Amino acid sequence: MTRSRSAPVDPRLWRRSAPARRYLMLTVLCELVITAATLLIAIVLAHTLARLITDPAARDIVHMGQPLAVLAALWIVRAGAQGVQVRFSERGATGVIADLDDQLLSTIAQAQPRDLAQSRESATTILTRGLDDLRPYFAGYLPAVLSAAIVTPTAALVIAVSDIRSAVIVVATLPLIPIFMILIGLLTRDRAAAALNASTVVTGQILDLIAGIPTLRALGRTATPLRRITELGTAQRRSVMATLRVAFLSAMVLEMIATLSVALIAVSIGMRLVFGHLDLTTALTVLILAPEVYWPLRRVGIQFHSAADGKAAADKAFELLDAISAQAAPTAVGGTLPPLRQPTIQLDAISVPDRSGYAPWELTATIRPGAVTVLTGHNGAGKSTALHAITGLTTPTEGLVLADGVGLDQIHRDSWWSMIGWLPQRPVLVPGTIRENLEMFGPLDDLEAALAESQFDSTVSTLQDGLDTRLGAGGAGLSLGERQRLCLARVLATNRPILLLDEPTAHLDGDTEAAALAALVTRARRGATVVLVGHRAPVLAAADEIFTVEARHAAHF
Repeated sequence: MTRSRSAPVDPRLWRRSAPARRYLMLTVLCELVITAATLLIAIVLAHTLARLITDPAARDIVHMGQPLAVLAALWIVRAGAQGVQVRFSERGATGVIADLDDQLLSTIAQAQPRDLAQSRESATTILTRGLDDLRPYFAGYLPAVLSAAIVTPTAALVIAVSDIRSAVIVVATLPLIPIFMILIGLLTRDRAAAALNASTVVTGQILDLIAGIPTLRALGRTATPLRRITELGTAQRRSVMATLRVAFLSAMVLEMIATLSVALIAVSIGMRLVFGHLDLTTALTVLILAPEVYWPLRRVGIQFHSAADGKAAADKAFELLDAISAQAAPTAVGGTLPPLRQPTIQLDAISVPDRSGYAPWELTATIRPGAVTVLTGHNGAGKSTALHAITGLTTPTEGLVLADGVGLDQIHRDSWWSMIGWLPQRPVLVPGTIRENLEMFGPLDDLEAALAESQFDSTVSTLQDGLDTRLGAGGAGLSLGERQRLCLARVLATNRPILLLDEPTAHLDGDTEAAALAALVTRARRGATVVLVGHRAPVLAAADEIFTVEARHAAHF
């Protein structure tokens, strides 16, 4: 891990991202063309200037036409290669960012829900903002690194062939720039990593504060989050300014070293020209190429700071990918057998590990179609995890989940999921219309009946645009109870044979809760398999069978 983090070009990018490999090959090709054009320009320009200075007869357009035409052609070629590189740098960066986003989202989608909760803040920061910092890496830093790897040694070799004394000065002074770059880079890398971690924490705290503002407003405590947000913004600003200060100071140091090194070469050449120990053409060639030796390294130093945040974000993304992939168990529902329409679901002593033991622990239950089954137990016992195991999102480490005696690993995943209507403890509502949120899980069979059963029809009737009313993020525009009824209506409208509902009557008043439970009982009597998670008396009263979910923590071993 350390080796990847400190490498100028992170090898994990090229191994895992096809757009990154294509962009790397294009950039190398452009740098080769730029290097060849730069060396030829230096040689042709030196010969032309030397001839112009030493031969008065050559000072006319006839003699200078051909060299000038060659120089113009070489400059056009170099400018074209640089233009292609710049043009495709943004496209390459966009492709790599999209590819990493897709990989991270795909990995997250396959992760165990409980494991994913531990990485929520980091994943949110990286997916919403962090990876965008890779643009300076691809647009500036990567071309600079390749230029230093190609242009610098090639120009130094040409100088050595032309004048060995100047090459000795180059060899003596050139390592100073990488040494200072490494020292500065170590400091900047730690600052960038610290800034990303701080940004992740700040993002999580701000999201929590925003989510709690309605409650705080109801309690008259809105001044507290505003003061805290101001403090977080001040801390973030100080962190950014500290990083910028290091960037400016390091750029000045690198510029000074490069300038003094070129000056030493120029003084040596000037003294030898005065005493006749060096010809003018060679002197001009070395003088023109000397800045090209140091400039790519200075450019790396300049671009390093703008790319540091992107590298830190990429490191964090790869850490998340590796960590989630290591934690993720194979999806339990991945076979080829089609499930029966109304299966009997058996939980055979299933246990799922959590941070301090197992939750649930050795849960055994038989869930029959046509009945309402309630899973109850204390908070943290693993009731929601048991529903995840039934869907196949979580794989028990011990025990089996069976459908009519067939393990879920033998059943076709998509077919199984198509039979399940799931209402999680925290249902998702996306920005859009109410109708769009209702149709999120697919076509609706009987929307009007579902709206009536969930009691959400009374809410729709009061809205001016009805089902076309637009909602904000998380269902903003509706109360908590209305959001719960909307999500319940969404599940009921899909008319799935298996209904898994986690605290379905949360945020509902007594009359609405009774109506919703009656609708669920009616669905069960029609043959549906209804599984509820709850502990309230009305929920338990509606149950045909009740199973108590228990956890086993480390203190009990």
